[in-house]
Amino acid sequence: MKTKTVVNAALTGVLALGVLSAGTVLAADADKEKCYGVVKAGKNDCAGSGHSCAGQATKSGDSNDWVYLPKGTCEKLVSGSLKKAG
Repeated sequence: MKTKTVVNAALTGVLALGVLSAGTVLAADADKEKCYGVVKAGKNDCAGSGHSCAGQATKSGDSNDWVYLPKGTCEKLVSGSLKKAG
């Protein structure tokens, strides 16, 4: 009986942390934008052309790969674009 209570309490704590983390991530994302064309090879944030996720960009400056930047920063950078190429 005690083991079940401890397990339930642990699971509740883990779930609560997940909900708090998700809220924090969503709030942080609201202050960021995807910026295409400025990524260094291997430093992209997620899926791009020819690969499925983070860190798989094969060349620097690919206009199909993106990285999150603070809002208002992207278009100030050389080759920075808020839109994917093509």
